[in-house]
Amino acid sequence: MNKLIVQPLKKAAISTVIVIDALDECRDEESASAILSVLGRFVSKLPKIKFFVTGRPEPRIRASFRLPLLEAATDVFVLHDVEPRLVNDDIQLFFRHKFMELASRRDGLDDWPTQEQLDLLRDRTAGLFVYAAATVRFVDHKNDSPKQRLDHLLQSSENSAFEGQTKFKENTTLDSLYTSILEEAFGEDDPEDDPRVRSVLGAVILAVNPLSPSAIAALLGFDTEEVFPLLSSVHSLLVLQENVDQPVRSFHKSFPDFITDPARCANPRFHIRTFDHNMELLTGCLKQMNRGLEKNMCQLPDAVTNSEVDDLQKRAKEYIEDGLQYACKSWHKHLRVAPSYVPEIKPVLHQFLEAKFLFWLEVLSILGATKEAVDALNAAVKWLNVCQVSIFDLWSLLILDLGTRRSQPCK
Repeated sequence: MNKLIVQPLKKAAISTVIVIDALDECRDEESASAILSVLGRFVSKLPKIKFFVTGRPEPRIRASFRLPLLEAATDVFVLHDVEPRLVNDDIQLFFRHKFMELASRRDGLDDWPTQEQLDLLRDRTAGLFVYAAATVRFVDHKNDSPKQRLDHLLQSSENSAFEGQTKFKENTTLDSLYTSILEEAFGEDDPEDDPRVRSVLGAVILAVNPLSPSAIAALLGFDTEEVFPLLSSVHSLLVLQENVDQPVRSFHKSFPDFITDPARCANPRFHIRTFDHNMELLTGCLKQMNRGLEKNMCQLPDAVTNSEVDDLQKRAKEYIEDGLQYACKSWHKHLRVAPSYVPEIKPVLHQFLEAKFLFWLEVLSILGATKEAVDALNAAVKWLNVCQVSIFDLWSLLILDLGTRRSQPCK
């Protein structure tokens, strides 16, 4: 904060606004509070700078804004306190603009949608812009009729008497939208395909870092040609590129919240059980490393350090595919939630530690992620109930060897 923001801005003496969006989406529970605490310490030193911080009003964030250093310098603006008429007018304007834009690109959409449909959509959003944005993304599907998709959405929403276990209310209207989109995409599919659908969506939702369709396919044992069309079916819920090697992620945090909550996503065909799919990702990571890790994967010269290889990152991208990179850096983060009684984990974990351990360390060294080895071994020690000291003594010796010599990395 001091070196990157405070000192340069004080020297430049400019007036500006810094936006920190979606503070509530920090994965680490303490990160949001830490960021606000640091802001509180330094904000008085930047009189010409304003910080615009957004986030859902979670307890940890509300408590941080009440810190003495921040409270006096902060104005809190609660979006739900905005007059509903103003919100509804803005949302209807958004719908009208987006549908006019869509009509200009597609044939047969004159005088569409009707004012009655616009009014109904506005009412259904219940003041939630994410509902409006997801609706437009759902309707604008390149292979389907926008008119038919909008009619289906309005009809299914109108007929939704319950959402999860809760009677339909305006503040849970997103649940009805998400259910409608999932049913439209997969409702008529063979129920035998449901595990594959849940596995792919679970990988998108639960991956530590966003995975590409090709990486998801590699980790789960599917073909990319299976995964990409499946994700395209729910493109309105995801940020999905045409390139199968580009990461895919949820369009809005409310969708993972919905699909992992059995009280909200009551249809078992779509509900993602976080425990099951974390285990699936863990097993996929271990199997991927057992299959793919080899000695000197990037074909580096003997007896050199990583810093002496000018094209190290290019080699890493060429020889270590994305799914394997993810597996090497993230398997232990899924292991942390695995109880010891899951039988299918132990054999693949033992195979990895016995046969691929050194190759894994070498890959982490090339990726600049050796810190992950510390966390991973700590997680493995706890899970396997083995001697922590002996494991870490071994790790330190191996890292020393890999960092200084390339001639015989397996010895």
